[in-house]
Amino acid sequence: MIPEFEKPIADLETKLAEMKEAAANSQVDVSDAVSLLEQKIQNLKIETYKNLTRWQRVQLSRHPERPYTLDYIHRMTEQFIELHGDRTVRDDPAMVGGFAKIGNQTYMIIGQQKGRNVKQRQYRNFGMANPEGYRKALRLMKLAEKFNKPVVTLIDTPGAFPGIEAEQRGQGEAIARNLREMAVLKVPIICIIIGEGASGGALGIAIGDRVIMLENTWYSVISPESCSTILWRNRSYKEQAADALKLTATDMKGNGLVDEIITEPLGGAHTNPAWIAEAVKKNIQKHFAELNQLSVEERIAQRIAKFSAMGVVQ
Repeated sequence: MIPEFEKPIADLETKLAEMKEAAANSQVDVSDAVSLLEQKIQNLKIETYKNLTRWQRVQLSRHPERPYTLDYIHRMTEQFIELHGDRTVRDDPAMVGGFAKIGNQTYMIIGQQKGRNVKQRQYRNFGMANPEGYRKALRLMKLAEKFNKPVVTLIDTPGAFPGIEAEQRGQGEAIARNLREMAVLKVPIICIIIGEGASGGALGIAIGDRVIMLENTWYSVISPESCSTILWRNRSYKEQAADALKLTATDMKGNGLVDEIITEPLGGAHTNPAWIAEAVKKNIQKHFAELNQLSVEERIAQRIAKFSAMGVVQ
Protein backbone atom coordinates (compact mmCIF):
# COMPACT_ATOMS: atom_id res chain seq x y z
CA MET A 1 0.00 0.00 0.00
CA ILE A 2 1.44 3.37 -1.06
CA PRO A 3 1.64 5.97 1.73
CA GLU A 4 -0.52 9.04 1.11
CA PHE A 5 2.47 11.36 0.72
CA GLU A 6 3.88 9.21 -2.12
CA LYS A 7 0.68 9.21 -4.22
CA PRO A 8 1.50 12.42 -6.21
CA ILE A 9 4.84 10.82 -7.20
CA ALA A 10 3.14 7.52 -8.08
CA ASP A 11 0.57 9.35 -10.24
CA LEU A 12 3.30 11.14 -12.20
CA GLU A 13 5.25 7.89 -12.63
CA THR A 14 2.11 6.20 -13.98
CA LYS A 15 1.64 9.09 -16.41
CA LEU A 16 5.30 8.78 -17.49
CA ALA A 17 4.92 5.04 -18.13
CA GLU A 18 1.78 5.67 -20.20
CA MET A 19 3.57 8.38 -22.20
CA LYS A 20 6.50 6.08 -22.97
CA GLU A 21 4.17 3.26 -24.00
CA ALA A 22 2.21 5.58 -26.31
CA ALA A 23 5.46 6.82 -27.86
CA ALA A 24 6.62 3.26 -28.47
CA ASN A 25 3.37 2.46 -30.31
CA SER A 26 3.39 5.56 -32.53
CA GLN A 27 5.74 7.61 -34.65
CA VAL A 28 5.32 10.76 -32.54
CA ASP A 29 8.48 12.10 -30.89
CA VAL A 30 7.68 12.89 -27.25
CA SER A 31 11.25 12.78 -25.92
CA ASP A 32 11.13 16.42 -24.78
CA ALA A 33 7.89 15.88 -22.88
CA VAL A 34 9.30 12.69 -21.32
CA SER A 35 12.45 14.52 -20.19
CA LEU A 36 10.39 17.34 -18.67
CA LEU A 37 8.18 14.88 -16.80
CA GLU A 38 11.18 12.89 -15.55
CA GLN A 39 12.73 16.11 -14.24
CA LYS A 40 9.44 17.06 -12.59
CA ILE A 41 9.29 13.65 -10.86
CA GLN A 42 12.89 13.96 -9.68
CA ASN A 43 12.27 17.47 -8.28
CA LEU A 44 9.08 16.31 -6.54
CA LYS A 45 10.95 13.36 -4.98
CA ILE A 46 13.73 15.61 -3.69
CA GLU A 47 11.21 18.06 -2.21
CA THR A 48 9.05 15.29 -0.70
CA TYR A 49 11.77 13.19 0.92
CA LYS A 50 13.71 16.22 2.15
CA ASN A 51 10.80 17.27 4.37
CA LEU A 52 9.42 14.00 5.72
CA THR A 53 7.53 14.09 9.02
CA ARG A 54 8.26 11.54 11.73
CA TRP A 55 5.11 9.61 10.87
CA GLN A 56 6.06 9.50 7.20
CA ARG A 57 9.43 7.98 8.12
CA VAL A 58 7.57 5.35 10.15
CA GLN A 59 5.52 4.57 7.04
CA LEU A 60 8.69 4.26 4.93
CA SER A 61 10.22 1.88 7.49
CA ARG A 62 7.23 -0.42 6.91
CA HIS A 63 7.25 -0.26 3.12
CA PRO A 64 6.35 -3.76 1.84
CA GLU A 65 9.25 -3.76 -0.63
CA ARG A 66 11.84 -2.64 1.94
CA PRO A 67 14.79 -5.08 2.29
CA TYR A 68 14.54 -7.46 5.25
CA THR A 69 17.28 -9.22 7.21
CA LEU A 70 17.75 -12.13 4.78
CA ASP A 71 17.85 -9.70 1.84
CA TYR A 72 20.78 -7.88 3.46
CA ILE A 73 22.51 -11.13 4.36
CA HIS A 74 22.29 -12.53 0.82
CA ARG A 75 23.47 -9.27 -0.75
CA MET A 76 26.28 -8.50 1.73
CA THR A 77 27.84 -11.88 2.30
CA GLU A 78 29.74 -14.36 0.17
CA GLN A 79 28.60 -17.34 2.23
CA PHE A 80 25.86 -17.81 4.85
CA ILE A 81 25.15 -20.86 6.99
CA GLU A 82 21.83 -20.48 8.81
CA LEU A 83 21.56 -22.09 12.25
CA HIS A 84 18.29 -23.13 13.85
CA GLY A 85 16.70 -23.81 17.22
CA ASP A 86 17.09 -22.66 20.81
CA ARG A 87 17.83 -26.21 22.10
CA THR A 88 14.89 -25.86 24.51
CA VAL A 89 11.53 -25.43 22.76
CA ARG A 90 11.76 -25.02 18.97
CA ASP A 91 13.11 -22.96 16.12
CA ASP A 92 11.56 -19.50 15.79
CA PRO A 93 11.29 -18.42 12.11
CA ALA A 94 10.82 -14.78 13.20
CA MET A 95 14.48 -14.71 14.31
CA VAL A 96 17.13 -15.84 11.85
CA GLY A 97 20.88 -16.12 12.26
CA GLY A 98 24.05 -17.89 11.32
CA PHE A 99 27.70 -17.56 10.36
CA ALA A 100 28.35 -15.37 7.31
CA LYS A 101 31.46 -14.28 5.49
CA ILE A 102 32.08 -10.68 4.45
CA GLY A 103 35.43 -10.36 2.72
CA ASN A 104 37.95 -12.35 4.76
CA GLN A 105 36.06 -11.98 8.04
CA THR A 106 33.43 -14.33 9.44
CA TYR A 107 30.55 -12.76 11.39
CA MET A 108 27.59 -14.11 13.31
CA ILE A 109 24.63 -12.23 11.78
CA ILE A 110 21.29 -12.32 13.63
CA GLY A 111 18.05 -10.48 12.90
CA GLN A 112 14.29 -10.46 12.82
CA GLN A 113 12.73 -11.58 9.54
CA LYS A 114 9.35 -10.47 8.18
CA GLY A 115 7.48 -12.01 5.24
CA ARG A 116 6.66 -10.73 1.75
CA ASN A 117 3.21 -12.30 1.38
CA VAL A 118 0.44 -13.50 3.68
CA LYS A 119 1.79 -17.06 3.96
CA GLN A 120 5.35 -15.88 4.72
CA ARG A 121 4.11 -13.30 7.22
CA GLN A 122 2.20 -15.95 9.10
CA TYR A 123 5.21 -18.28 9.06
CA ARG A 124 7.55 -15.50 10.26
CA ASN A 125 4.92 -14.22 12.72
CA PHE A 126 5.26 -10.72 11.19
CA GLY A 127 8.82 -10.47 12.55
CA MET A 128 7.63 -10.77 16.17
CA ALA A 129 9.87 -13.25 17.97
CA ASN A 130 8.78 -15.60 20.74
CA PRO A 131 11.01 -16.34 23.78
CA GLU A 132 12.67 -19.16 21.84
CA GLY A 133 13.68 -16.62 19.20
CA TYR A 134 15.58 -14.56 21.76
CA ARG A 135 17.06 -17.72 23.29
CA LYS A 136 18.19 -18.81 19.81
CA ALA A 137 19.77 -15.39 19.29
CA LEU A 138 21.64 -15.69 22.60
CA ARG A 139 22.76 -19.23 21.77
CA LEU A 140 24.22 -17.99 18.50
CA MET A 141 25.95 -15.07 20.23
CA LYS A 142 27.54 -17.44 22.72
CA LEU A 143 28.63 -19.64 19.81
CA ALA A 144 30.22 -16.60 18.17
CA GLU A 145 31.99 -15.78 21.45
CA LYS A 146 33.30 -19.35 21.67
CA PHE A 147 34.90 -19.07 18.22
CA ASN A 148 35.87 -15.40 18.65
CA LYS A 149 33.67 -14.10 15.82
CA PRO A 150 32.06 -10.62 15.88
CA VAL A 151 28.27 -10.33 16.13
CA VAL A 152 26.09 -8.21 13.82
CA THR A 153 22.39 -7.80 14.59
CA LEU A 154 19.84 -6.46 12.09
CA ILE A 155 16.76 -5.11 13.85
CA ASP A 156 13.35 -4.92 12.19
CA THR A 157 10.39 -5.78 14.39
CA PRO A 158 7.05 -4.30 15.48
CA GLY A 159 7.82 -5.81 18.90
CA ALA A 160 8.25 -9.12 20.68
CA PHE A 161 5.24 -11.42 20.27
CA PRO A 162 2.67 -10.38 22.94
CA GLY A 163 0.63 -13.61 23.01
CA ILE A 164 -0.19 -15.32 26.30
CA GLU A 165 1.80 -18.43 25.28
CA ALA A 166 4.90 -16.27 24.82
CA GLU A 167 4.47 -14.87 28.33
CA GLN A 168 3.96 -18.37 29.69
CA ARG A 169 7.28 -19.45 28.16
CA GLY A 170 9.11 -16.47 29.69
CA GLN A 171 9.20 -13.66 27.12
CA GLY A 172 10.34 -11.01 29.62
CA GLU A 173 13.01 -13.25 31.13
CA ALA A 174 14.38 -14.19 27.69
CA ILE A 175 14.78 -10.55 26.66
CA ALA A 176 16.22 -9.53 30.04
CA ARG A 177 18.79 -12.33 29.86
CA ASN A 178 19.86 -11.15 26.39
CA LEU A 179 20.38 -7.62 27.70
CA ARG A 180 22.58 -8.88 30.53
CA GLU A 181 24.57 -11.32 28.42
CA MET A 182 25.11 -8.94 25.50
CA ALA A 183 26.45 -6.28 27.86
CA VAL A 184 29.42 -8.50 28.74
CA LEU A 185 29.85 -10.54 25.54
CA LYS A 186 33.57 -10.72 24.76
CA VAL A 187 33.36 -10.20 21.00
CA PRO A 188 32.51 -6.96 19.12
CA ILE A 189 28.77 -6.33 18.64
CA ILE A 190 27.40 -4.07 15.89
CA CYS A 191 23.63 -3.43 15.93
CA ILE A 192 21.86 -1.92 12.91
CA ILE A 193 18.20 -0.90 12.81
CA ILE A 194 17.07 -1.60 9.24
CA GLY A 195 13.31 -1.04 9.67
CA GLU A 196 11.13 -0.92 12.76
CA GLY A 197 12.78 -0.88 16.18
CA ALA A 198 9.92 -1.35 18.61
CA SER A 199 10.20 -1.81 22.35
CA GLY A 200 11.96 -4.71 24.08
CA GLY A 201 11.51 -6.77 20.94
CA ALA A 202 14.17 -4.61 19.30
CA LEU A 203 16.25 -4.02 22.43
CA GLY A 204 16.57 -7.77 23.00
CA ILE A 205 19.21 -7.92 20.24
CA ALA A 206 20.37 -4.27 20.31
CA ILE A 207 22.93 -4.02 23.12
CA GLY A 208 26.15 -3.40 21.23
CA ASP A 209 29.40 -1.50 20.94
CA ARG A 210 27.89 0.39 18.00
CA VAL A 211 24.18 1.04 17.46
CA ILE A 212 23.42 2.35 13.98
CA MET A 213 20.16 3.37 12.27
CA LEU A 214 19.22 3.62 8.63
CA GLU A 215 17.86 7.04 7.70
CA ASN A 216 14.18 6.05 7.38
CA THR A 217 13.83 3.82 10.43
CA TRP A 218 12.47 4.33 13.94
CA TYR A 219 13.44 3.16 17.41
CA SER A 220 11.16 3.59 20.40
CA VAL A 221 9.66 1.99 23.47
CA ILE A 222 6.27 1.86 21.73
CA SER A 223 4.78 2.27 18.26
CA PRO A 224 2.92 5.52 17.42
CA GLU A 225 -0.38 3.63 17.03
CA SER A 226 -0.10 1.92 20.44
CA CYS A 227 0.97 5.18 22.07
CA SER A 228 -2.03 6.95 20.52
CA THR A 229 -4.37 4.20 21.74
CA ILE A 230 -3.06 4.47 25.32
CA LEU A 231 -2.98 8.28 25.56
CA TRP A 232 -6.01 9.25 23.46
CA ARG A 233 -8.00 5.98 23.43
CA ASN A 234 -7.86 6.29 19.65
CA ARG A 235 -5.34 5.21 16.99
CA SER A 236 -6.04 8.26 14.83
CA TYR A 237 -3.59 10.42 16.81
CA LYS A 238 -0.62 8.38 15.63
CA GLU A 239 1.02 11.35 13.88
CA GLN A 240 1.00 13.42 17.08
CA ALA A 241 2.29 10.39 18.98
CA ALA A 242 5.17 9.95 16.51
CA ASP A 243 6.17 13.60 17.03
CA ALA A 244 5.97 13.26 20.81
CA LEU A 245 8.01 10.04 20.85
CA LYS A 246 10.87 11.58 18.81
CA LEU A 247 11.63 8.17 17.35
CA THR A 248 13.50 8.91 14.11
CA ALA A 249 17.19 8.31 13.44
CA THR A 250 17.90 12.05 13.70
CA ASP A 251 16.12 12.22 17.07
CA MET A 252 17.97 9.18 18.38
CA LYS A 253 21.35 10.51 17.25
CA GLY A 254 20.60 13.90 18.78
CA ASN A 255 19.80 12.26 22.12
CA GLY A 256 22.97 10.18 22.04
CA LEU A 257 21.10 6.87 21.82
CA VAL A 258 22.64 5.74 18.53
CA ASP A 259 26.12 6.25 17.11
CA GLU A 260 25.56 6.77 13.39
CA ILE A 261 22.95 7.18 10.67
CA ILE A 262 23.32 5.44 7.30
CA THR A 263 21.89 7.56 4.49
CA GLU A 264 19.33 5.81 2.28
CA PRO A 265 18.84 6.32 -1.47
CA LEU A 266 16.23 8.89 -2.50
CA GLY A 267 12.80 7.41 -1.81
CA GLY A 268 13.97 4.85 0.74
CA ALA A 269 16.01 1.65 0.97
CA HIS A 270 13.55 -0.27 -1.23
CA THR A 271 14.33 1.90 -4.28
CA ASN A 272 17.90 0.56 -4.49
CA PRO A 273 18.42 -2.58 -2.33
CA ALA A 274 21.87 -3.32 -3.79
CA TRP A 275 23.12 0.17 -2.96
CA ILE A 276 21.86 0.16 0.64
CA ALA A 277 23.21 -3.36 1.24
CA GLU A 278 26.65 -2.20 0.09
CA ALA A 279 26.42 0.84 2.39
CA VAL A 280 25.53 -1.38 5.37
CA LYS A 281 28.34 -3.80 4.49
CA LYS A 282 30.95 -1.00 4.40
CA ASN A 283 29.61 0.35 7.69
CA ILE A 284 30.00 -3.05 9.35
CA GLN A 285 33.56 -3.42 8.08
CA LYS A 286 34.48 0.09 9.21
CA HIS A 287 33.18 -0.35 12.76
CA PHE A 288 34.63 -3.84 13.13
CA ALA A 289 38.07 -2.50 12.16
CA GLU A 290 37.75 0.13 14.92
CA LEU A 291 36.43 -2.26 17.57
CA ASN A 292 39.01 -4.92 16.76
CA GLN A 293 41.75 -2.54 17.90
CA LEU A 294 40.39 -2.59 21.47
CA SER A 295 41.04 -5.25 24.07
CA VAL A 296 38.11 -7.33 25.37
CA GLU A 297 38.18 -5.44 28.68
CA GLU A 298 38.15 -2.04 26.96
CA ARG A 299 35.26 -2.99 24.71
CA ILE A 300 33.10 -4.31 27.54
CA ALA A 301 33.88 -1.29 29.76
CA GLN A 302 32.96 1.13 26.95
CA ARG A 303 29.79 -0.81 26.13
CA ILE A 304 28.58 -0.75 29.74
CA ALA A 305 29.47 2.94 30.12
CA LYS A 306 27.66 3.75 26.88
CA PHE A 307 24.33 2.28 28.02
CA SER A 308 24.72 3.37 31.64
CA ALA A 309 24.94 7.00 30.48
CA MET A 310 21.63 6.86 28.59
CA GLY A 311 18.69 8.67 30.13
CA VAL A 312 20.75 10.43 32.80
CA VAL A 313 19.62 14.02 33.39
CA GLN A 314 22.05 16.47 34.96
